[in-house]
Amino acid sequence: MRENLIKNLESLTLFTQNAKKLAGFYRDKVGLKVKFEAVMGENDEEMYDMSVGKKSSLYVIDHSKVRGKNKQPERIIFNLEVDDIKKETARLKKAKVKVVQDTYHVEGYGYITTFADLDDNFFQLVQVKAN
Repeated sequence: MRENLIKNLESLTLFTQNAKKLAGFYRDKVGLKVKFEAVMGENDEEMYDMSVGKKSSLYVIDHSKVRGKNKQPERIIFNLEVDDIKKETARLKKAKVKVVQDTYHVEGYGYITTFADLDDNFFQLVQVKAN
């Protein structure tokens, strides 16, 4: 039997035209904490390392080839697990985060609500193993 070489999803990177603004959205509206900020590269691109749970990160980084909003936001959607989806969905709605799909149930999995960020990247709040 072959050993599983992949241990974990270490991070997800969102490239953007305005990292400071997008990182601010994930900090102020979604509630992620900024672990680390840096300026990198020849063009002084900003980079934000946002804490997602105990082991994973969401990197929000300026990229010179990224302009405007995501034209295919359904292509990649990332999930942020919460304990109380009703409470957290209400909190994001109150913060005027764009709702793409209201809360629905997936049998054997749990509950999901889909949102869009400032660049129209889709992300979901999920409450897994719910009754």
